[in-house]
Amino acid sequence: MPIKLTYVIKESVNNLRRNILMTAAALLTVIISLALAGAALLFRAGVDNATTQFKGGFDISVIMKPEATKDQIDAIGRELKNMPELKKIEFRDQNATFADIKRLFRNDPATLSSYSGPQDAPTEWRIKPKNPEQIEAIGARFLKRAGVFDVAYARAVKLILSVTSKIQLVILCIAAALLVSAVVLILNTIRMAIFARRREVAVMKLVGATNTFIRLPFMVEGMLQGLVGAGLGFGLVALGTAWAQSSIRHSSVTLLKQMAVTSSQILSTGVVMLVVGALAGAIGSALAVSRFLDA
Repeated sequence: MPIKLTYVIKESVNNLRRNILMTAAALLTVIISLALAGAALLFRAGVDNATTQFKGGFDISVIMKPEATKDQIDAIGRELKNMPELKKIEFRDQNATFADIKRLFRNDPATLSSYSGPQDAPTEWRIKPKNPEQIEAIGARFLKRAGVFDVAYARAVKLILSVTSKIQLVILCIAAALLVSAVVLILNTIRMAIFARRREVAVMKLVGATNTFIRLPFMVEGMLQGLVGAGLGFGLVALGTAWAQSSIRHSSVTLLKQMAVTSSQILSTGVVMLVVGALAGAIGSALAVSRFLDA
């Protein structure tokens, strides 16, 4: 029996309308669960953006002034290289740090506008001590040296990463539990739709309708619930992200400004949400239909 697209869409929409309360409950659960998951993913992406300079395993960053002379930069370098307590040293020139600045502040035009080019960026020495207990002592040694603008430590960054990882895990666990609830609700919605049309489905089977012909409208119904819920959830996440980014752009805390996420990160999160929503709907509908047809 040939399957027409118009038939599939019509039956799917009719089924959704027949069980409006269950459909609304399933949609709301999908929206909340995927909005939480999307927010957690973007929050983590923001933290990763802000901690870029310490991703190479370095614990201290000695940031030189843009106007620091070559002699001042070399003096710091010679001292660092003669320190046996250091495990790893790396120098980053103005081109490298300017590339970092453009990446970190890509969503903060006001800050970026203050840099006309690499010549306005600082140079930087990145350091990893052999003993983590020496981090503060080594950093303090260079804080007031000529040509040094600031000394940044990874310890606070690691604490932020640890805390955000735990927060993200909790949020994702809640989101997963809600998503399972959404699958169950979608399953029950479709089972109710099949039960309401049980005589019609029985007649269809008697006249030769295949399981695929019967199953397809219900599968599309489940996927529609998942996709619409995911789309609305992504809308909430996008609005929340826009509000958050507007707030952190006006913050005086550099770390917060660096947590701004890119458009590509937002879009990729949206794609993940839509795929998960569609899969959740498909799984719920597949379970419901398979149980009925196998009965």
